[in-house]
Amino acid sequence: MTLDEYILGHIDGEGDYLHALWRDTQLRLSYGQMASGHLQGRVLKMLVRMAKPLRVLELGTFSGYATLCMAEGLSEEAELHTVEIFDENEDFLRQWLGGSPYKDMIHLHIGDALELVPQMNERWDFVYIDADKREYVSYYEMLLPLMRPGGFIVADNTLWYGHVLEEARESDMQTRGVQAFNDLVAADPRVEKVILPLRDGLTVIRVK
Repeated sequence: MTLDEYILGHIDGEGDYLHALWRDTQLRLSYGQMASGHLQGRVLKMLVRMAKPLRVLELGTFSGYATLCMAEGLSEEAELHTVEIFDENEDFLRQWLGGSPYKDMIHLHIGDALELVPQMNERWDFVYIDADKREYVSYYEMLLPLMRPGGFIVADNTLWYGHVLEEARESDMQTRGVQAFNDLVAADPRVEKVILPLRDGLTVIRVK
């Protein structure tokens, strides 16, 4: 037994629907490994359960796995808005999100988050960022004024396969984007922050 297998055997199960979504993601979508998966999904549900947000935003829906995990942790009166830039994922997403018990609280938006989010005219209690790494700094600067005091921003892939330790090539804009985001957040006195070495790095940020 591996340590990963041990961990998965000692946490809450993901459930049949999420497991089926995971399998369908691997079969039908390119880069299926980008889906959050069992462990990170349970972490996201727990974070949402602890934060008790009413307005949740997700940047980067992909297959909707993380979306449904966060929805599990929400109260009935909460809303979750999720933004996916790739319209080729829309049919897949509407099938799986629309077939879930949380379909009424989830609002799917197709397009560029940097354009769509300012138009929503919302204040957010909890935001999960798992989108274009090149734009992490832009997402953060857009979101911070829209956050309620005490709200949380959770950013995925902030260790970026260990590449954050390297001097990134001029052409490697994704690594440079994650490094710039990490540096910005670390130096920002308006927030508290911690990086969890979970999967590819998960940064939890609390707005003061």
